[in-house]
Amino acid sequence: MPVFDYDPPDRFVAGAVGQPGARAFFLQARSESRLTTVSLEKFQVAALADRLDELLDEVLRRSGGETQVPAMAPADLADNAPLDMPIDEDFKVGTMALAWDPDSAQVVIEAQEITDEEETEPPEPALLRVRVSPGVARAFTQRALALVSAGRPPCPLCAQPLDADGHICVRLNGYRTSSQGGA
Repeated sequence: MPVFDYDPPDRFVAGAVGQPGARAFFLQARSESRLTTVSLEKFQVAALADRLDELLDEVLRRSGGETQVPAMAPADLADNAPLDMPIDEDFKVGTMALAWDPDSAQVVIEAQEITDEEETEPPEPALLRVRVSPGVARAFTQRALALVSAGRPPCPLCAQPLDADGHICVRLNGYRTSSQGGA
């Protein structure tokens, strides 16, 4: 099982390539000349960002403010640069795990390769393990949430994503809505 370990990375970000509605989502970790890129689904990016925020809020609450966890992403840690090139997928993410390491005061993020459960002897899945400071984790979360919300706008009736030419809306009994707001 290959383990891509970054403790800490020079850069850890979520990003997407393509047009809204047809984007591919990635996590990237970089240290010096090493770059690891893993693909995942949009909902996984959203879930990771939400859980990271919850974890950091809980660490802050339990420590009574003793732990150096910022309540918001520090502006100097914001990373709005595009993904590093080339975007060569090392593996596709199946499961993810989060943990707080109290000894180093870091967040540990693990993304494990999706495996084919039908194989009788599946190979050991690859793993991306990243250790980041609470500030970097907050900055990651801020970028990831902005990335997820930058997709297609929701239909005002059913909240499903609108394509450029509208969509078949279940609230209108299958009639097509346009992205301009009419039916």
